[in-house]
Formats: sequence, structure tokens, C-alpha cells
Amino acid sequence: MTVKSTLQQQLETLSAARYPLHMPGHKRRALPAPGLGCAAWDMTEIDGADDLHDADGILAAAMQRTAALYGSRRCWYLVGGSTIGLLAGIRALAPFGSEVVVARNCHKAVYHALELGQLTAHYLTPPVDAAFGIYGSVPPAAVAAALDAHPQARCVILTSPTYEGVVSDIAYIARLCHAHGVPLLVDEAHGAHYLPFAAQYGWQGGAVAAGADLVVQSAHKTLPSLTQTAFLQLNGSLADPAEVERQLDVFETSSPSYPLLVSLDGCTGWLAQQGCAAFAAWRARLDRFDAAAKKLQNTRILCCGADAPHPDFYAHDAGKLLLQIGAAGAAYLRENGFEPEMVCGPNVLAMTSPCDAEDALDRLADVLAVWDKTAAPPAAAPHILPAPGAVRCTIGAALLRPSRIVPMQSAVGQTAAEYLWAYPPGVPLIAPGEEVTAALAAACEELEKAGTRIKHIGGSGPDKISVI
Repeated sequence: MTVKSTLQQQLETLSAARYPLHMPGHKRRALPAPGLGCAAWDMTEIDGADDLHDADGILAAAMQRTAALYGSRRCWYLVGGSTIGLLAGIRALAPFGSEVVVARNCHKAVYHALELGQLTAHYLTPPVDAAFGIYGSVPPAAVAAALDAHPQARCVILTSPTYEGVVSDIAYIARLCHAHGVPLLVDEAHGAHYLPFAAQYGWQGGAVAAGADLVVQSAHKTLPSLTQTAFLQLNGSLADPAEVERQLDVFETSSPSYPLLVSLDGCTGWLAQQGCAAFAAWRARLDRFDAAAKKLQNTRILCCGADAPHPDFYAHDAGKLLLQIGAAGAAYLRENGFEPEMVCGPNVLAMTSPCDAEDALDRLADVLAVWDKTAAPPAAAPHILPAPGAVRCTIGAALLRPSRIVPMQSAVGQTAAEYLWAYPPGVPLIAPGEEVTAALAAACEELEKAGTRIKHIGGSGPDKISVI
């Protein structure tokens, strides 16, 4: 039986009390689509419904419930995804034109924040795992060195866990940052399930418990919440909550969706009431899958089954199944009723969650067992993750200069005027202001041959790039 969230009940009561001479235009009568049953509590900021950008009523109470569940000092509900939290959080910590220390494997939203704030980025490039061609954990020593080398940096920005589930030692890194008086912002979009109670089931190292100052989490990625919903959590005293609020007012819509807000409150209630049982069952499903994966002879799965240790990983999220089966393997999954999250070169990502069907991973294991009998033995990943080229100017400066589109091979040695990335995961292969390298040209060619579409954001197309 589905239990209504506290916020939904409050909105339904308010809705029934008075006729709406206000937005939205459906007037809680004309459903925009069959089966869309939220119109009765799709509200605007009328008396009693609170205001997300100045919350002191039912929305404030809902966000306090979530903060208590995660153990944070404060939580903001986001209805524009983690993107909004990253844009607002970075701008709140790093004033216009300042310096920041940034992991090079951050999501494109982080780069957009650098661009909009005209920030100078000092990049931390994690080591690349040779077997899968993905970034490893951010070494704490690299963070310490960057803070010593750039004492004017206003914040450190990292992603943990990554899209592929690689976790960094956030507790250690937070202590390093705080010793320098610098706040740490963690993009934990793929780690909203790293709650305090989840540690007993194997999900340890969450950024909130580790002491990060601002943590952005996409509730919709691994938890039962609607797409576009996220949390922004605050810890400590290095981030000014008033400035965070001001920047959220800048970047987030002034007409937040109440159904999305209800989704976040409902997710919080579900976690509080059913979380322990659901996470225990999730762990049991993953353990059964791991046991089945040990029998595979020709199919490598990251940190699962018989996969070898990865020395550049601090930890890995077992809920992310990175299968080295390529586009052909992804097509085989689809033929057998499974749609993967991502296909990038040889890697195919299967995302799990505490809400999976009880037999879903057992069925996946059976499909992979059949695939494994005809699959070629796993080989080292091709060169799909090139080392970033030298930074010649800031992203903001590069985007303001005249540019031209040239063939990729002719661009080697020149300065990029656009982003290139595979989406997902949305981590730039190159950012504006960076040198175009021969390795980048080779990687783009390899990815496109493997069937991975590369996004060209500056108006160029396949085999081309916009340069200054």
C-alpha cells in the first residue's frame, strides 16, 4: 500500500479548502494527460503553501525532515536536478573571477559554473584505470598539493561516486580542505543512497557523513523520486546558507513544481519507513549477482565477480554494474528485455537501485551467462579517455574569442573553443581553453567507430572541432 507523503497530505487539505483563483491554469480540473493524478495538489505559492525560495512553513518542515535523515545541517529541495545545486553551490562558494580547485572528471554542469563565474580552474586529473578506461579516485595527496600551490582557491570541487561508481576518500579530503580553511563541494549526484543507515549494508563513505561542506545529490538517480529532483545538503560553517539561498534564487525557477517537491518529501518518508529493509534486500540481490558473475569466463564486470583489484580506486559503489561488453553486448541485453543506462566504447553501464524487482539481477545474470559463452575474452580498453591538454586560458575567456571550425586532425596543437563530450556521462573530453591533442583526436575517432556519439557544443560536427 502506497503511503502519502506529509507534504502531499498538507497540499491536498489546502487544495480542498478554497477555489483556486490562481495558477496553474488546469485549476485542478483539467488533467494534462491521462493518468496524471497530481493536479489536485499541483500548487503555486498561495497562503499556506509556503515558498521554496523563502521557506518557513510546510516546505521548510519537509526539508528539515530530509536534513535529519541525512544528518546534514540543512537541506534544500531542488526541482532542476543536481545541475541547479552545482551552479548555485559553486557560485555561492566562489565569487566571480576567483580561483577554484576542480577534479577534471566533473560533470558538464560544473564546467558551466566555471564558465558563468569566469573562474580560473586548477584541475586535479585522477589516474585512469587501464582495464576499463575510466577515471579512478581523486588522490588526497593531489588535493593537498593543489591547495598548497594555489592558496587563493575559494573551494575544492569533486565528484564521488563517479558515474561508474568510483568513490574517493572524501573524509580525508574534507579534513585537508578544512585545514586550509577551504570549503569542499561534492557532486554526489550518483550517491544519494549513501545515507547513514546505508553504511551497514555496504554503502560507506557518503559525502555528508564525511564532512563535505556542500553536497549535491540527485534523488531521482538511485532513489524513488521523480526525474529532475535533487537535494543540496549543507554542513559546517564554511558555506554561507544565506548566499546559497541567494544563488538558488538566481538559478532555480521561481515557479517550482509542487509535485516534484512532494516527490522529494515522499522519497524521504519512504527511506525513513522502508529504507533499511529495502537496502538489505538490495544488498542481497547484488550479492547473488556477484556470485553468479564469478562464473563468467569472458565477461568482465568492474569490481564484481572475478574482476581484479583496481589500485587507483579508494572504493566502488556495488550498485553500479559496468559491463565490458561493448555495443554488441548492449544490443544483446536489449534483445533480452534489458535497457542499459549507457554505452560508451567497450563499457556498458547497468544501474541498480533499492527499488529493483526481486528477480531483476538474477535474470540479468542469466542473460550474461548465455552471452559469456560466445563473447570474446575481455581485452584492455582502447584509448578512449585522453589526458587533458594544457590549459591556455579560462573557459569563459575562450568562449568570448573569435573561433573557426576545422578538421580534428588539423586542430592538433590549437586551442579549443567548444566542449566535446559523450553524454552520458557528460564529462568533457576537452573544454574551451584547452589544447587539442593528438590523443584527443584518436580518442574521438575510436569512440565514434565504437558507436558512441560525441556531442559538439560549439557548432562543429563529427571529425571537426571549433578552435580559437
